[in-house]
Amino acid sequence: MKLYKILILFSVGILLFGCSQEVLDEINEDQTSTNPTEMVANNLVPDMILKSAYETTGTDIAWYSTVFIEHNAGTWAQLSDADKRNGLESASLMNNSWNAIYDVMNICQTIIDKTDPDNGEEAMNTSARGLAQILMAYNLAVTTDMWGDVPYTEAFKGAENLKPSYDEASTLYPEIQRLLDEAIDNLSASSSIDADDYIYGGNIDNWIRAAYSLKARFHLRLTNVNGTTAAQDALDALANGFTSADQDMLFQEYAGIALPNANPWGEYWYYRDHNSISTTFFNILSDRNDPRIPYLVWPNAGEYVPAPIGEAEETQGGYSQSRLSTRWSGWSAPTPMITYHEIKFIEAEAKFRTGDATWTDALQTAIEEAFAYIGTQYYGAPIPGATDYYTNEVEPLLTAGNELQEILTQKYIAMFEAECIESYNDYRRTSIPTMQNPNNQTVGFPHRFPYALSEERANPDNVPEISIYDDKIWWAAD
Repeated sequence: MKLYKILILFSVGILLFGCSQEVLDEINEDQTSTNPTEMVANNLVPDMILKSAYETTGTDIAWYSTVFIEHNAGTWAQLSDADKRNGLESASLMNNSWNAIYDVMNICQTIIDKTDPDNGEEAMNTSARGLAQILMAYNLAVTTDMWGDVPYTEAFKGAENLKPSYDEASTLYPEIQRLLDEAIDNLSASSSIDADDYIYGGNIDNWIRAAYSLKARFHLRLTNVNGTTAAQDALDALANGFTSADQDMLFQEYAGIALPNANPWGEYWYYRDHNSISTTFFNILSDRNDPRIPYLVWPNAGEYVPAPIGEAEETQGGYSQSRLSTRWSGWSAPTPMITYHEIKFIEAEAKFRTGDATWTDALQTAIEEAFAYIGTQYYGAPIPGATDYYTNEVEPLLTAGNELQEILTQKYIAMFEAECIESYNDYRRTSIPTMQNPNNQTVGFPHRFPYALSEERANPDNVPEISIYDDKIWWAAD
């Protein structure tokens, strides 16, 4: 609208009486106080939260991860291609996600700059600064975990630097931990959160616990780099992390069946219907007589028909599908960013790695909390049978030499679908559980995403040359 106004006034001025440069400058500047040229930090926070949950956590990155990790088989269009390893090296594959995640990190950086304690115009807004630092750390971790080396130090400068260099991925993990540490300090110094907070409704203590829980996640990611030190660092962070599921970091502002304002997994099924439950995932459930099967898997004509991973027919509805994303309750279910059951699995693994015998207690709690999460969020009550399942099915598998295998397999089950990005990270870190897609042998397992087309066109000299099948992320297992 403003552009049309300028052009009309400019034309009228030229035709009738001419117009000075000073007048044109005034026309081009918004003179009203109700339409400022820049937003204050608190007004940017809701958009930062929404985009972190919906775009970073809930859409393409997760939809491809669920196929790579074999929770689901791709059975239609792009995800069928992904399952069969077709087109995954194309620069256009994740272009939208790359641009979206850099958009939200730019918002984070804008808030961080505005609230800089030395020269920011909102130096006293420590709460907005703390939230921005947490979500910058969150989004930066997803970015470097999915792509490897990425622009950061020279990014977010706009026209000052249109071709930022790429930071080495290994240098970004200390930065992620620094951001979280500073966020904890800033939030600890805050008396309130004045921005609209779509996750915790202004509860500072829960944000601080979320920051510590994220620190534990990212510490444990480095078990191949730092060994038991990584596990101990995770445990140290967990001492201040979540203490119950009431503190889960969830985005819960979806409008249910009022598409297109639903949970992105519900929208994905409704509009695309590209995935079906895979044989890999279903067989893991079936082998353990898992009582969650009817809660996670839709039967087809009274039978469970998982899609053969890597070789399923292309069909919409020919195989059993996720019962979570296809239920109306799933369309209003929250997007989990980090949960209590995840940190109990982190605790179980970290304690096992450090020789703490109470790891079994943490594992049992993790499983029981995972049952409760799915039941509560999708069915209104915890799924029954968690304790019996642990005693009768899981405990017998915790034999010497198989402990880590079962800890991570149980975590893999618990993180089904909405938390599958972390399953993708866990598999690349540990190679657990065993993937069954035959195309992993003939073509390869995708260890990362290809760099975006927008970068190849605008910043070609700095984009690393990588193979998604041969070049692993720096913290991954050999």
